[in-house]
Amino acid sequence: MTYWYEGPLAAFDTETTGVDVETDRIVSAALVVQDAPGGRPRVSRWLVNPGVPVPAGATEVHGLTDDHLQRNGRWPSPVMFEIAELLAEQAAAGRPLVVMNAPFDLTLLDRELRRHRASALDNWLGAAPLRVLDPRVLDKHLDRYRKGRRTLTDLCAHYGVTLDDAHDAAADALASLEVVRALGRRFAARLERLSPAELHTLQTTWHAAQARGLQAWFARSGTPETVDTSWPLRPELPAAA
Repeated sequence: MTYWYEGPLAAFDTETTGVDVETDRIVSAALVVQDAPGGRPRVSRWLVNPGVPVPAGATEVHGLTDDHLQRNGRWPSPVMFEIAELLAEQAAAGRPLVVMNAPFDLTLLDRELRRHRASALDNWLGAAPLRVLDPRVLDKHLDRYRKGRRTLTDLCAHYGVTLDDAHDAAADALASLEVVRALGRRFAARLERLSPAELHTLQTTWHAAQARGLQAWFARSGTPETVDTSWPLRPELPAAA
């Protein structure tokens, strides 16, 4: 019997102008599809001219400058269309989609689709919803008492996954996919009886509990920050009155 973590997986990642899902923009994205562990991945890449300046801090992270994006990037509208179409294909095929910190990337994509295509991400998926696997949520639930940070770099080091060219969307997507495979094997006794659809549902609960714990920690430390409990997609903010 082949368990889900040994079968076909896809992974999605973005690089952006910043960390605000409501106002920041996608500057690059990648979708990686792998049919089996060790198989040659099929990679789709997009480079986007976001139409807004890229802050220096963002460029320091991913290396993409205004000049490079203006010369080589495509307009957002057709790119968002292509990304949404390919994600819908993964959903229709029943292929789980790995997204590290899914509420960031998927919410940002949703807002870009609303901005440039006047359509929410859910509208592209129809009757076949995404089955998302978030290595950050899974790891925090399955190994909750482990000390230390849980960035993608940290998870790769912990699970023995090579991460070359961090903050390149394709490299990060592939590394996230490999982390999920490694995580599945390590916690097989707890995961192998669960389908990706069941895991997707469970992660909504796990993420909410993790978010509430982080919110409590912020409150104790006097940090004025609000943690959203929604997963894998944050709800649209109501329009200003």
